[in-house]
Amino acid sequence: MIKLMTKEFSKWSGKQKLADNALGNALNEVIDGFFEANLGGNLYKKRIAFQGRGKSGSGRTIICLKRGEMAVYLYGFGKNEKDSLSPKELKAFKTFAKVLLNLTNEQIQTAINNGDLTEVIL
Repeated sequence: MIKLMTKEFSKWSGKQKLADNALGNALNEVIDGFFEANLGGNLYKKRIAFQGRGKSGSGRTIICLKRGEMAVYLYGFGKNEKDSLSPKELKAFKTFAKVLLNLTNEQIQTAINNGDLTEVIL
C-alpha cells in the first residue's frame, strides 16, 4: 500500500514535529477500525498525539484510505484550532479524495515529482 501526504499536511506535520511513528500508529489504528469518525467517501478523522502530549489535547488528521491500495494524509489541525470540518470543507475533501483515489501510478509519480504529494515511509 502506498502512503502519501499532501504538501499542506507535510508543512503542518513539520510545524507540529510529528514523529513518523505517530503517523504510522494513526494509520494502523484507522486500518484496524479505531478512529474518531468515518466521514464517508473514504475519509477518516483520527486523533494524533503531538510530541510530549497525549492524543486528547493534540491534533486531528483527515486520512483518505482505500484499504490495501492507498492512504493519504490530507489535512491536520490542532484541537485548539477547530472542533471539526465545516460542511463546505468536508465536501471539498470528499471531492479531493475521489480524485486522489482515481489517480494512476504515473499521475501519482508526477504529483510526487512536482512536490504536491510526498511518499511516506513508515
